[in-house]
This record gives sequence, C-alpha cells and structure tokens, in this order.
Amino acid sequence: MTTVACELPYARGQLLRSTADDVAKLRAAWRIVARRHAEGTLFDFTGLVRSMPSPEPVGPLDDELAPALYGERLTELGLEHLGGVPGRDDVFVANRTTAGIVAAMQVLVPPGGRVVGFSAGYSHPAVRRAVALAGGELEDVRDLEQARLDGADLLVLTRLAVTYEALTAEQIAGAVELAGDVPVFVDDAGGARVGPAVLGQPRMLELGAVAGVTGLDKYGTAGPRLGLVGGRTALVARIRARAIELGLEARPMLYPAVVASLEQYRPERVRELVATTAELAGALPAWAVRTPVAVKLEGEDILAAIGAQHGSLVPIEATAGLAMILLRDHGILTVHFAALPPGTSALLLKFIPPETLERFGGTEAFATAVSASLEELARVVAAGELRALLGL
Repeated sequence: MTTVACELPYARGQLLRSTADDVAKLRAAWRIVARRHAEGTLFDFTGLVRSMPSPEPVGPLDDELAPALYGERLTELGLEHLGGVPGRDDVFVANRTTAGIVAAMQVLVPPGGRVVGFSAGYSHPAVRRAVALAGGELEDVRDLEQARLDGADLLVLTRLAVTYEALTAEQIAGAVELAGDVPVFVDDAGGARVGPAVLGQPRMLELGAVAGVTGLDKYGTAGPRLGLVGGRTALVARIRARAIELGLEARPMLYPAVVASLEQYRPERVRELVATTAELAGALPAWAVRTPVAVKLEGEDILAAIGAQHGSLVPIEATAGLAMILLRDHGILTVHFAALPPGTSALLLKFIPPETLERFGGTEAFATAVSASLEELARVVAAGELRALLGL
C-alpha cells in the first residue's frame, strides 16, 4: 500500500507536530464552541456555510428517491453555475472538494505522470496529495514561463489560491493557451464564485478546462460541505465511476440540499461579503495583509507582534493560539478550525456576512478583540500555557 506524506506549505513545530495534533486542537475548540453556542455568544467568522440550507429537510433524505426527484434539476443548476454546456458537459457531487480532486487525479494522472500546478500562491495541499495518490508528481509554479509544460500530463490551475491571491483572466487564458494539448483541470474551490462575481472572469467551464471542482460551502452558496465536479461528459463519467469505487461520491439523499443551495445563489451576495471584509480590514493592525477578497494575519507577523523572544514557536502555532483565544475570549470562530490540517499558516478573514459583524458589535469591536487576543497570546506563550490552550 502506498503511503502519501501530508506535505504542507509551512513548517510544523514542537506543539502542532501532525494532523493528530490538529485533531486534538479542534476537539478543544469544539468544547468552547458548544459552550458559546449554548450561551448564544458564538460568532461564525469562517466565511463558510457548512450546514444544510435550512433546519428542516428540503427533500426526501433517501438515496433512491432524492436522485430520482432532484437529479435532473441538480445537473441543470450545476451546469449553469459552472458555465457548462448541456450535452457537452456534466456534473456530479463528491463528498467534499478534496474528494472531487482525488477522484479526478485518479483519472487524469497516469502512474509516474507529471503534473504542473499553477496559481498566484501555491496549490492546495489536497492537490499535491491527490497527485501523489495517483502515482504522479506535482511541480508547483507561480510563473508558467519557467515551467516545463512539454511532456506534462496535466495542468492544474488554482484560480483563487489558499493564500487568497487570485490569477487574472489574462494569466488563466495564457496558461490554457500555453498548455496546448495538455489537459487543464481547475481547482476552483472558492474561485468559481469569486472569479465571475467579483473579478469579472468567466465561469469555471468557460476557462478552457476539461474539468474542475468547486466547494458548495463557500461564498454565496448555502452548504452543505460538498464538492461539485464539472467537465466534459465522458470525462466526468470516468471521474464519477472512480469516486464511487473509492467511496468519494456524496450520498444522493443530499441532492435536494444541493439544489436548494444553487437555487438561492446570487452573485451580489458574494460582492456584499467581500465589501464587508474590506471594511473590517481597515480596522485591523497595519501589518495585516490585504488581498482582493480577504485580509490575512500572517503567522510570522503574529509572532513578531507578541515578541521576538518567542522564537521557539513556528508561525502555524502562533496562528493556532490566536485563533483559540479569539474563540475562547470573544466567541469568534475563524476558518483556522475548518481544515485538517489548515492550508495556510495565516489567520484568514474572508467573506464576512455583514449581519454577523453587526451582531458582534461592528468593525471596531472586532479590531479591539484582535488586539486584546494578541496581548493574551503573548502572556500565554510567556507563561508556558500554549500547549494547554491548544488541548495538547
């Protein structure tokens, strides 16, 4: 059996050594989430929607009835959402975005194959792991002019990187043209909404790719946390079959929820979320890094903010500590707890619902909470309490 290392774009430390430690940290966070939820003092600032579109079932929770009643509508809405052409393209639902990527790489990457990943930051670790699981090797680049596309088996484009930097329409078009006969797959986890709604770019299947995947928990959709794979009909059929073989397909009973999510999608809502995030960014520390759709508190800058004497920590540990204090002391649930392991060592604030920010008390109240949490993090680290804070 092939073992695939969990390669990450940041360094592990002495506290958060592995995914097992990330799980322990998450369990500690869940205890706080449960308490604050009961008190009514939990504020979801993840920028994600990972629940069902409504508290009541929106259709029959039945693996036979749901696809029979909602399957055609799901395909219609999915193609519309991704810019597909009926007859030429098809869609299917995986149990998460990562599952869609894994299934697609099983079909698109031959054993020993070479894959080029192109983004404005870096390919998500899920892409690297999926390529490795397929027996291939990923060459990650930010400049395609320096990439060796000749002889490559696949080009994976990430429109909106995990760093929340975005490729321009010109970069995407140039990459597809440069690829020539090399098939293009789009990891469009959040970019499927951000590209068209915010950046004025084409929809995913209008970019020239043979297939791609997006997440239904991101930016204007209403959940649940599933992956929507789209592409050329014959290719999607092969990816779907491989997903079924590996147990990566979503349960058909969830199709009504997918339909409800796509039916309520509005691009203007995405723009509203981005505008609220930009408003918040203006109140955060000057060292916060802004992107077109997000603001980041980089782990390195968090370390600097709490004092250089804490050099034994790595950035991801400082970010984890800040995220836990924001949750414990202020009820702020951030996206840091949404992935195992996190895709970045930065604390991301993105796609913030204006009603959530208002309920919390506004931008100044949020900025005050961040400042107080940084001070508390410095105290916790100096007192040697970070391990206990993270539940380790």
